[in-house]
Amino acid sequence: MKINTQVEEVLNKQMNAEFWSAHLYLSMSAYFETRALKGFANWMKIQYQEELTHAIKIFDYINSRGGVVKLEALPEVPVKWNSILEVFQETYNQECKVTASIHNCYEVALAQRDHAAANMLQWFIDEQSEEEENALQIVDQLNLIGQENGQAIYHLDKELGTRVFVDPTQPAA
Repeated sequence: MKINTQVEEVLNKQMNAEFWSAHLYLSMSAYFETRALKGFANWMKIQYQEELTHAIKIFDYINSRGGVVKLEALPEVPVKWNSILEVFQETYNQECKVTASIHNCYEVALAQRDHAAANMLQWFIDEQSEEEENALQIVDQLNLIGQENGQAIYHLDKELGTRVFVDPTQPAA
């Protein structure tokens, strides 16, 4: 069965939003690199890779259902922030926006009785809960240790540097 046109439209919008999020996180990674925070930069680069896999999952789904993928020019992303905390607050806010957008896609799929799309989007709903939780945890840690505690920032940077990319769209091995 060919994808419903309204579902195709919201999924294309979501796919492009995922690509924009990827660019945002890569920009944040570059920001951290300029501040000699390689662990924070690594965490954001992994976030970038995850967002790309999310976009490609939607890209593949649209194609598999006989739809038309519509790639759009991406709006410019920020390149400067005032603090580490500000970066992670923006990360958390971005993940909340993505969650709301995924919920909208899910509601459109249900309204159009496109159960296959709703089923695929359930994966994203579960994934977004984890994304929000991870970002909020770092915001909470930064609020706990403060921006001026160099030793604590150093240790958190080391911890975030251990994060490795695992494609969340693939089954666990």
